[in-house]
Amino acid sequence: MFCFKKFFISFLILLSLFFNKALANSEILNSLKEGNKIVFIRHAIAPGNGDPENFAISDCSTQRNLGKKGVEQSKKIGNFFRKNKIKIDAVLSSEWCRCKDTAFHAFENFITFDALNSFYDPKFSKNEELQIVNLKKLIESWESDKNLILITHFVVISSLLKTSSSSGEIIVVNKELEILGRMETF
Repeated sequence: MFCFKKFFISFLILLSLFFNKALANSEILNSLKEGNKIVFIRHAIAPGNGDPENFAISDCSTQRNLGKKGVEQSKKIGNFFRKNKIKIDAVLSSEWCRCKDTAFHAFENFITFDALNSFYDPKFSKNEELQIVNLKKLIESWESDKNLILITHFVVISSLLKTSSSSGEIIVVNKELEILGRMETF
Protein backbone atom coordinates (compact mmCIF):
# COMPACT_ATOMS: atom_id res chain seq x y z
CA MET A 1 0.00 0.00 0.00
CA PHE A 2 2.78 2.42 0.92
CA CYS A 3 4.61 1.89 -2.40
CA PHE A 4 1.41 2.46 -4.35
CA LYS A 5 0.77 5.71 -2.48
CA LYS A 6 4.30 6.95 -3.22
CA PHE A 7 3.96 5.95 -6.87
CA PHE A 8 0.58 7.67 -7.18
CA ILE A 9 1.85 10.91 -5.62
CA SER A 10 4.92 10.87 -7.87
CA PHE A 11 2.69 10.26 -10.89
CA LEU A 12 0.46 13.23 -9.96
CA ILE A 13 3.48 15.50 -9.56
CA LEU A 14 4.86 14.49 -12.97
CA LEU A 15 1.44 14.92 -14.56
CA SER A 16 1.15 18.38 -13.02
CA LEU A 17 4.58 19.38 -14.33
CA PHE A 18 3.66 18.15 -17.81
CA PHE A 19 0.40 20.14 -17.89
CA ASN A 20 2.08 23.27 -16.51
CA LYS A 21 4.70 23.08 -19.28
CA ALA A 22 2.00 22.44 -21.91
CA LEU A 23 0.04 25.47 -20.63
CA ALA A 24 3.17 27.64 -20.69
CA ASN A 25 3.96 26.52 -24.27
CA SER A 26 0.36 27.29 -25.26
CA GLU A 27 0.70 30.81 -23.83
CA ILE A 28 3.97 31.34 -25.72
CA LEU A 29 2.38 30.12 -28.93
CA ASN A 30 -0.59 32.49 -28.51
CA SER A 31 1.80 35.35 -27.81
CA LEU A 32 3.81 34.59 -30.96
CA LYS A 33 0.64 34.35 -33.07
CA GLU A 34 -0.30 37.86 -31.88
CA GLY A 35 2.94 39.10 -33.45
CA ASN A 36 4.96 42.18 -32.53
CA LYS A 37 7.34 40.11 -30.37
CA ILE A 38 11.10 39.83 -30.32
CA VAL A 39 12.26 36.22 -30.28
CA PHE A 40 15.75 35.46 -29.03
CA ILE A 41 17.07 32.03 -29.99
CA ARG A 42 20.38 30.80 -28.69
CA HIS A 43 22.18 28.92 -31.45
CA ALA A 44 21.48 25.19 -31.56
CA ILE A 45 23.74 22.54 -30.04
CA ALA A 46 27.38 23.11 -30.97
CA PRO A 47 29.64 20.72 -29.05
CA GLY A 48 32.36 22.31 -26.94
CA ASN A 49 32.79 25.73 -25.38
CA GLY A 50 34.04 29.01 -26.80
CA ASP A 51 35.99 29.12 -30.03
CA PRO A 52 39.40 27.80 -31.10
CA GLU A 53 42.47 30.07 -30.93
CA ASN A 54 42.63 30.26 -34.74
CA PHE A 55 39.02 31.53 -34.97
CA ALA A 56 38.30 33.47 -38.16
CA ILE A 57 34.82 34.87 -38.70
CA SER A 58 35.06 34.22 -42.45
CA ASP A 59 36.12 30.56 -42.08
CA CYS A 60 33.67 28.11 -40.52
CA SER A 61 36.36 25.43 -40.33
CA THR A 62 38.07 27.51 -37.61
CA GLN A 63 34.93 27.76 -35.48
CA ARG A 64 32.91 25.60 -33.13
CA ASN A 65 30.00 24.48 -35.30
CA LEU A 66 26.68 22.71 -35.01
CA GLY A 67 26.82 18.97 -34.60
CA LYS A 68 24.25 16.58 -36.04
CA LYS A 69 21.99 17.16 -33.02
CA GLY A 70 22.31 20.91 -33.55
CA VAL A 71 21.20 20.65 -37.17
CA GLU A 72 18.22 18.49 -36.12
CA GLN A 73 17.39 20.94 -33.33
CA SER A 74 17.50 23.86 -35.80
CA LYS A 75 15.09 22.07 -38.11
CA LYS A 76 12.72 21.47 -35.17
CA ILE A 77 12.79 25.19 -34.39
CA GLY A 78 11.85 26.04 -37.97
CA ASN A 79 9.14 23.37 -38.03
CA PHE A 80 7.63 24.84 -34.86
CA PHE A 81 7.30 28.26 -36.52
CA ARG A 82 6.00 26.86 -39.84
CA LYS A 83 3.59 24.33 -38.30
CA ASN A 84 2.06 27.02 -36.10
CA LYS A 85 1.97 29.61 -38.90
CA ILE A 86 3.87 32.16 -36.81
CA LYS A 87 4.44 35.30 -38.85
CA ILE A 88 8.04 36.45 -39.11
CA ASP A 89 9.16 39.93 -40.13
CA ALA A 90 12.89 39.17 -40.29
CA VAL A 91 15.50 36.70 -39.08
CA LEU A 92 18.78 38.23 -37.93
CA SER A 93 21.78 36.14 -36.99
CA SER A 94 25.18 36.57 -35.41
CA GLU A 95 28.01 36.31 -37.93
CA TRP A 96 29.32 33.16 -36.16
CA CYS A 97 28.76 30.05 -38.29
CA ARG A 98 26.85 28.14 -35.58
CA CYS A 99 24.27 30.95 -35.50
CA LYS A 100 24.11 31.28 -39.29
CA ASP A 101 23.67 27.51 -39.59
CA THR A 102 20.91 27.57 -36.97
CA ALA A 103 19.19 30.35 -38.94
CA PHE A 104 19.61 28.55 -42.25
CA HIS A 105 18.34 25.16 -41.09
CA ALA A 106 15.43 26.73 -39.19
CA PHE A 107 14.33 29.55 -41.50
CA GLU A 108 16.52 29.41 -44.67
CA ASN A 109 16.45 33.19 -45.21
CA PHE A 110 18.30 35.45 -42.79
CA ILE A 111 20.71 38.35 -42.62
CA THR A 112 23.63 38.79 -40.29
CA PHE A 113 23.84 41.58 -37.73
CA ASP A 114 27.12 42.11 -35.91
CA ALA A 115 25.47 43.30 -32.68
CA LEU A 116 24.39 39.66 -32.18
CA ASN A 117 28.00 38.38 -32.28
CA SER A 118 29.57 36.66 -29.30
CA PHE A 119 31.81 38.55 -26.90
CA TYR A 120 32.58 35.50 -24.75
CA ASP A 121 36.23 35.41 -25.76
CA PRO A 122 38.30 38.26 -24.28
CA LYS A 123 39.48 39.27 -27.77
CA PHE A 124 35.85 40.19 -28.60
CA SER A 125 34.73 41.49 -25.18
CA LYS A 126 35.80 45.06 -25.99
CA ASN A 127 32.78 45.20 -28.33
CA GLU A 128 30.18 44.20 -25.70
CA GLU A 129 28.98 47.68 -24.72
CA LEU A 130 28.69 48.93 -28.30
CA GLN A 131 26.94 45.73 -29.44
CA ILE A 132 24.33 45.97 -26.66
CA VAL A 133 23.71 49.66 -27.49
CA ASN A 134 23.28 48.80 -31.19
CA LEU A 135 21.01 45.85 -30.40
CA LYS A 136 18.82 48.03 -28.17
CA LYS A 137 18.63 50.67 -30.94
CA LEU A 138 17.51 48.02 -33.43
CA ILE A 139 14.81 46.76 -31.07
CA GLU A 140 13.61 50.28 -30.22
CA SER A 141 13.31 51.22 -33.91
CA TRP A 142 11.73 47.94 -35.03
CA GLU A 143 8.02 48.17 -35.87
CA SER A 144 5.99 45.27 -37.22
CA ASP A 145 2.87 43.27 -36.54
CA LYS A 146 5.02 40.18 -37.17
CA ASN A 147 7.82 38.76 -35.01
CA LEU A 148 11.53 39.59 -35.13
CA ILE A 149 13.83 36.57 -34.76
CA LEU A 150 17.32 37.15 -33.30
CA ILE A 151 19.71 34.19 -33.33
CA THR A 152 22.63 34.79 -31.03
CA HIS A 153 24.82 33.53 -28.18
CA PHE A 154 24.50 32.87 -24.44
CA VAL A 155 26.52 35.97 -23.53
CA VAL A 156 24.38 38.33 -25.61
CA ILE A 157 21.14 36.96 -24.17
CA SER A 158 22.58 37.04 -20.66
CA SER A 159 23.84 40.62 -21.00
CA LEU A 160 20.65 42.01 -22.54
CA LEU A 161 17.93 39.99 -20.81
CA LYS A 162 19.75 39.15 -17.55
CA THR A 163 18.92 35.46 -17.88
CA SER A 164 20.64 32.28 -18.95
CA SER A 165 19.68 30.21 -21.98
CA SER A 166 20.13 26.68 -23.28
CA SER A 167 21.23 25.76 -26.79
CA GLY A 168 18.27 26.21 -29.11
CA GLU A 169 16.11 27.82 -26.43
CA ILE A 170 13.45 30.27 -27.61
CA ILE A 171 12.91 33.34 -25.40
CA VAL A 172 10.01 35.63 -26.30
CA VAL A 173 10.13 39.26 -25.16
CA ASN A 174 8.28 42.49 -25.82
CA LYS A 175 9.94 45.74 -26.92
CA GLU A 176 10.62 46.61 -23.28
CA LEU A 177 12.66 43.37 -23.12
CA GLU A 178 10.32 41.80 -20.58
CA ILE A 179 10.40 38.03 -20.87
CA LEU A 180 6.95 36.81 -21.86
CA GLY A 181 7.86 33.13 -22.10
CA ARG A 182 10.52 30.66 -23.00
CA MET A 183 10.60 27.26 -24.59
CA GLU A 184 13.37 24.70 -24.85
CA THR A 185 13.82 22.68 -28.01
CA PHE A 186 15.50 19.28 -28.12
